[in-house]
Amino acid sequence: MQRIVILGSTGSIGRQALDVVMKRPADFSIAGLVAFSNREELLRQAEATRPDFVCLVDESAAKQLRDDLGSTASATPTLLTGEEGLLAAAAWEDADTVLNAVVGGAGLAGTLAALKAGKKLALANKESLVAAGKLVKRTLEESSGSLIPVDSEHNALWQCLIGEKDSEVARLLLTASGGPFWGRRPSDLADVTPAEALAHPRWEMGQRISIDSATLLNKGLEVIEAHELFGVDYDRIDVVVHPQSIVHSLVEFVDGSLKAQLGPTDMRLPILYALAWPRRIGPVLPAFDITTVGDLTFESLEPGWAPCFDLALEAGKAGRSYPAVLNAADEVAVAAFLSGMIRFQDIGNIINHALSEHEPIDIDSVDDFTQVDAGARASARQAKVS
Repeated sequence: MQRIVILGSTGSIGRQALDVVMKRPADFSIAGLVAFSNREELLRQAEATRPDFVCLVDESAAKQLRDDLGSTASATPTLLTGEEGLLAAAAWEDADTVLNAVVGGAGLAGTLAALKAGKKLALANKESLVAAGKLVKRTLEESSGSLIPVDSEHNALWQCLIGEKDSEVARLLLTASGGPFWGRRPSDLADVTPAEALAHPRWEMGQRISIDSATLLNKGLEVIEAHELFGVDYDRIDVVVHPQSIVHSLVEFVDGSLKAQLGPTDMRLPILYALAWPRRIGPVLPAFDITTVGDLTFESLEPGWAPCFDLALEAGKAGRSYPAVLNAADEVAVAAFLSGMIRFQDIGNIINHALSEHEPIDIDSVDDFTQVDAGARASARQAKVS
C-alpha cells in the first residue's frame, strides 16, 4: 500500500491519477490533495477519498472550504493553505509518493520539497526540470528521494532504458502527435481561434499544454526535459511526428536497433507506472488490442514549421536561465492568447522578445528562479505584437 499526495489534484493529470488510485484500492490510498483555487472539485475529491489533509493555495478560497469541510458528515481532513501549505503537503510525513501535477513554473517548489523529504516523486510538472534542471538534479543527488517521469514520452524512454548501458545509447527519439494543425502551412494559422487550438486530436489535456501542443512549444520543453532527465546531449535527441500517438517514444542503440514503448493514448497508463514503480501492477484500462490500431506513420519535423519549437531548442542549448525565461514567457503568451488579447503566431513573437531581452544567470536556488521568472513575465507583457 502506497500513500499518495497529489499536487494539482483538480487538473487533468490530477483527476486521472485519482481514477487510477481508486481503481487500485489494494495498492494505493490518498494521503492528501492540493489544488490552487478549485474549492468545489477539491471538496468532492476529499469526500470520495477521505485524505488526511487537503490544501488550497489560494487563501480566499480556503476560507470558504473551511466552512464546507465543517458541514460535511465525513471525517474532516486537516486544512492546509497558501504556499506554506503546499510545501508541507509535498513533505507530508505519512506519505510515500508525491505526484506533482501542478502546471507551470509554480510546480518547482513542490518538486524540491518532495525530494528534500525523501519522497518518491512522480513528476508530471516538466517545467521543474526545464526551468531549474540543475537545481532539481542537485537536490535529488543530495536526498534519499527518487524521481520518475509521468509525461508519456519520458515515461516511455524510462521504460526503454531500463537495463541498458548509457554508452550503448545512440539517440532518444521523442514522438509528437503534431497537434491539431499538423499538415497545414504556418501561413494558414494566423487567424486560428483558441477553440481550434485547444481541440487536440488525440489527447485530453489542460488548456496550457493543449496550446503548447498546437505550437509544438511543448515538444521543445520535452526535449529540454529529456536532456536534463537522462543526461543526453541535444544532438542525440530527435523528434519525429507520429500522428497516431501509439508509439510514445523510442531509443536507438549504437548497433542500429530501436526499442519502443507502445500503448493507448491515455495518461492513466504512465501515471500507474510511475506510482507503482519499481513494480508493474494493474490493469486500470481495458486490454489494448493492437490489431485495431491500423497504420503507424512517422514524419520528420522540418525546421521552421513550428517557430516555438525552434525557440525552445535554442533556449535549451543556450542553457543557464534561458529555459526558465522560455517557460515563463510562454505562460504569459498562452494566457494572452486564450483571453483573445493576441493572435496565435504572436505567442512565438512574445517568447522571442523575452529571450532576446534576457541577461542569463545560473539558477542555483529558488530565489534565482523567482527572479528570472518574474523578469521574464514582465518582459513578455511588454512585448509589442502585431
